[in-house]
Amino acid sequence: MNKLFHIFLLLVLVSSCSLNKNSKFWTKAEKIYIEENENYFKILKKEKTLDKELNSNIKIKLNSKIKKKAENKSYTNNQRFYFDGNLNRSSKFSFSKIKNFNQYDPEILFSKDNVIFFDNKGSIFKFDKKSKLIWKKNYYTKSEKKLGPILQMQNNGNYLIIIDNLAKYYALNIETGDLIWSKNNLAPFNSQIKIYKNNFFVIDFTNTLRCFSISNGKELWNVKTENTLVRSPQKLSMVIVDDKVYFNNSIGDISAVDIKRGELLWQLPTQSTLILESSFSLKTSDIITDNKSLFFSNNKNQIFSVDIKSGNFNWENKINSNLKSTLVGNYLFSISIEGYLIITDKETGNIIRITDIFRGFNDKERSKVKPIGFILGTSKIYLSTSNGRLIIIDISSGKSISKLKIDNEKISKPFVQNQNLFLIKDNAIIKLN
Repeated sequence: MNKLFHIFLLLVLVSSCSLNKNSKFWTKAEKIYIEENENYFKILKKEKTLDKELNSNIKIKLNSKIKKKAENKSYTNNQRFYFDGNLNRSSKFSFSKIKNFNQYDPEILFSKDNVIFFDNKGSIFKFDKKSKLIWKKNYYTKSEKKLGPILQMQNNGNYLIIIDNLAKYYALNIETGDLIWSKNNLAPFNSQIKIYKNNFFVIDFTNTLRCFSISNGKELWNVKTENTLVRSPQKLSMVIVDDKVYFNNSIGDISAVDIKRGELLWQLPTQSTLILESSFSLKTSDIITDNKSLFFSNNKNQIFSVDIKSGNFNWENKINSNLKSTLVGNYLFSISIEGYLIITDKETGNIIRITDIFRGFNDKERSKVKPIGFILGTSKIYLSTSNGRLIIIDISSGKSISKLKIDNEKISKPFVQNQNLFLIKDNAIIKLN
């Protein structure tokens, strides 16, 4: 009888609170996200995505100033690469297959002419430009190895900093691979690593930005942002400008923190937190900056420019993309989930040109293929896809030039170092030149 009473009470509470617009159970934000009709409620109306070309005859000319070397520190997440290779396969470095490779976005780390990566058991290996192994190290227990740790790495030339999805973080001597220190966090990590001066910055699954000392791993300060019970696998992003770190969290908030004091300066929500599913499915691109504004987009058909000092929106437009954009001069280059190259004016947010770069796929293929990541080279764009293809696009016209088969399954975004292009698959790194 007691059980039936509790069920009845629960039904009464739900019927009286959940859908009654006069109830105080909902906040005022309900009016923004729920539209009431005589017969039904319409929740989160889906915005129409861009699916047509625009000004496809416009030619884009970029300046000739290109960084000839990739920057591992890359405070601003914004690079155009000095690369115009022939894309001949030159070598392959194999490793034990990374399970659930499709769910993650692992990155290659470069140190001088060497490449550093990891395998399914958490082994870290460093090999030279001829794909010859220099060292291989593993600092995980037998039980940890079985969990298949996913690593994120960064270096400052001396220290190799590693974080993982098991809540472990540690530092190695980058020349020898020897362990310097190792510690455990309260929660797993799911972000980039940014090294700045003598410290490094990461974000964990509680949406907390943490500042650690490089020399000993001691936590110096942390800034907590709003947390959610549902964990998204989306890797979070940050940029550093003038002793301030700007980062996103899993529910779409953008925050600015003073590095010296570890204090929150401003925070800008971009999504509703009323509906849990919305924050779980949110996938946001890496943040990039020109030191005046922050630029980022998401898979909810939004692209933003935010003033870096005030935290106010400069503009918002409708581009459906969770891929990192690239900024060259006044042009913001983005590629949508639907396979369109979109060039936007960074000052106004107006779209200058849209070209269809998935035109070479038939309808059946197109419905299944997703863009994974791209880079801008000297005169071409190199885009990887979820079906193992590398598409080469002419920057000037926006038209696809060729399509190279790397694999039949997902490959990583491209990485460039010393006129070589690298791609990761679940069990190997492919080098092209």
